[in-house]
Amino acid sequence: MTGMRTALRALATAAAAALLAGAVLSPAPAQARAQPGKAPEGFVALRSVDPAIIQEMRYTTAHTFLGERVDGYRQPVCILTRPAAQALHRAQQRLLRQGYSLKVYDCYRPQRAVDHFVRWAKDPGDQSMKGEFYPRVDKSRLFEDGYIAEKSGHSRGSTVDLTLVRLPALPTRPYRPGERLTPCFAPKSERFPDNSVDMGTGYDCFDTLSHTDDPRIQGVQRANRQFLKRTLAEVGFVNLPEEWWHFTHKPELFPDTYFDFPVDRRAVAGR
Repeated sequence: MTGMRTALRALATAAAAALLAGAVLSPAPAQARAQPGKAPEGFVALRSVDPAIIQEMRYTTAHTFLGERVDGYRQPVCILTRPAAQALHRAQQRLLRQGYSLKVYDCYRPQRAVDHFVRWAKDPGDQSMKGEFYPRVDKSRLFEDGYIAEKSGHSRGSTVDLTLVRLPALPTRPYRPGERLTPCFAPKSERFPDNSVDMGTGYDCFDTLSHTDDPRIQGVQRANRQFLKRTLAEVGFVNLPEEWWHFTHKPELFPDTYFDFPVDRRAVAGR
């Protein structure tokens, strides 16, 4: 009997050890492994995947529809899920052979930034950038018209705002707070200077002219939009019809999770 009990105890101990090993070795969901201030596994800095893609991270500057840097944007770095970044790299390789480069304006967007948008949209007194970004839209309609929402696909990490630049790329001068504002749908020569090709409106233009297939956009402007859309569709991106610059890579790595780690190089250190 003593030998039997000893054997049973040994079996129980071995079983417990096996269960513990399984708990340690089994991969946990990426969300569970995320640490404060760090992106979970699956996110990378775009520059580590393709350093040739131009980055003009607008929300780290005052040249936004809010007129100030957006909460959560600590450094001008594009962070994306790895599949989205790799797809952009494939698109960039095709574009370089044709004399173009991608330029990203925004990539992963923390929830705290979206919350900043919402607070701004609910403040009717703050309309300092109306003359450029939403000259024909009443600020009270931004939610109803779909320009501002309490959740953004950008916070899931596979959505990017971007455009095309003809190479060699000319530098874009920095925005000077307080400078005269020109409507985002004005002729390209009159809008805030941007080294991108002419898409018919500037980035973040709250106007129906920003709809990708708006029939009023014709000629070279329409061709440029379709060229961007076609190139990205070939590598798995889907365009948001209301914004010519907005694309989501499918399938999304995190289709149901809205992250809030900051836009900071340290969030994806080593990736």
